Amino acid sequence: QVQLVESGGGLVQAGGSLRLSCAASGRSFSDYSMGWFRRAPGKEREFVAFITRSGGDTYYADSVKGRFTISRDNAKKTMYLEMNSLKPEDTAVYYCAERRQPGSDYRLEYGYSYWGQGTQVTVSS
Repeated sequence: QVQLVESGGGLVQAGGSLRLSCAASGRSFSDYSMGWFRRAPGKEREFVAFITRSGGDTYYADSVKGRFTISRDNAKKTMYLEMNSLKPEDTAVYYCAERRQPGSDYRLEYGYSYWGQGTQVTVSS
């Protein structure tokens, strides 16, 4: 059974930075690609960033491109999301997820089988 636990959220002023972590249990962390999603108040959950199994390829939503960086450390079974130049519209609960359907569109939730409980990020103006 896989468990994903996010941490690192909090309250930050606009223009500030946060680093989220996603710690995974289980033996197969390096076998699967991973993603970050977020749900803002009153909105649907949306794709943020994606990273392949080795970490060699990454993809981002247009809204965060150039400001956020996704990475992973397979030895530590941990994925990260470095968030810089934060804006009030980045306020959301952030979720990490493990993708178990390799052929699925990485921007869509259905390809991800395991999810963390989420961590709140609040950006004040």
